[in-house]
Amino acid sequence: MKRYFSVLICILFAGILFAQESEVRPQRTPEEEAVKQTTRLTRELGITDSSRIDTIYRMHLKYARIRQKGLTRAENMERMQSIYGELKLLLTPDEFDRFMNHPVEQPRRPRGANVNNGEVQYRQRLQIEHQ
Repeated sequence: MKRYFSVLICILFAGILFAQESEVRPQRTPEEEAVKQTTRLTRELGITDSSRIDTIYRMHLKYARIRQKGLTRAENMERMQSIYGELKLLLTPDEFDRFMNHPVEQPRRPRGANVNNGEVQYRQRLQIEHQ
């Protein structure tokens, strides 16, 4: 009986260890990050001028290299403010306004994960009650 119990405990312990393994994503290089950000920005704003695209790429590359150093939260906020300041100079006022007001992309959730389902249902009930 003790033998079966100890085997069962070992199996459960091994299952817990394997369940804890997380998926390790490879880190992108600053160049890859700059290309991704520049492509997304030019696609969203419809920028086709190659000299402007190159300038935006170099700006993104500069800040991607800074980001790679592992900044504190305050330093990261300063970096973001600097990015917005430079983009304000590089983009037209209309493009900058569209950039600042674009819808935020929601992070992907694994299938079957209803993290905010309870909150959504609560909000829906409140809306129905107030109508």
